[in-house]
Amino acid sequence: MQAHYLQHVPFEGSGSTEAWLQKSGYQLSGTQFYISEELPKVKDIDILIVLGGPMSVNDEQLYPWLVNEAQFIKSVILAGKPVLGICLGAQLIAHSMGAEVFPNSEKEIGWFPVQAVKPENHSVFQFPDEIDVFHWHGETFSLPDGAVQIAQSQVCTNQAFQIGRNVIALQFHLETTPGSAQAIVKNCRNELVEGRYIQSEAEILSAPQERYSSINSLMENILEYLVDPEKR
Repeated sequence: MQAHYLQHVPFEGSGSTEAWLQKSGYQLSGTQFYISEELPKVKDIDILIVLGGPMSVNDEQLYPWLVNEAQFIKSVILAGKPVLGICLGAQLIAHSMGAEVFPNSEKEIGWFPVQAVKPENHSVFQFPDEIDVFHWHGETFSLPDGAVQIAQSQVCTNQAFQIGRNVIALQFHLETTPGSAQAIVKNCRNELVEGRYIQSEAEILSAPQERYSSINSLMENILEYLVDPEKR
């Protein structure tokens, strides 16, 4: 089985997902757009994970590869393969499926809660009623046609959505580890300005290990749901 990552910057990597995929028997490959724009054939991958990054999906003039990336993501979705999007990855899924990506009313950076949205369709992924998760985003998106909202927060309505049985998009980061939190703070600390939903570097990095374990466990549940039809 082959898992493929789409990575946009070196300091936003696979985090906790890598250990779970390896434990589950997946071979790992990736496209690092900051090095190469080469993409695999859709038929050669079994799950696609689209990672985060500081750029916008609307920055196609600065990053022309965003056009091919969005087309590739749509092709994988339409092929029925499992697809997981994280932060920018979620925005790319929304964009690739025809939705709009635009600035949110507030930037959301740090540890803040999201709440489950319980749709009538009980076969969709079920989030905990509320959980503190790691955020680093200033944009949001409308829902693509056919998408089901599955999480929200006080400042950002569309925190997570699902398309069919094979696609989950997360505006927030469940893959974050202490090391990956330190990496994004180091490379993006210029964004840590005063704001209602922007924590300080000290607040972000003082999160207890239990908080990382909680979000990483939830990420494992999502991956299991995506790859195991019996869990859908």
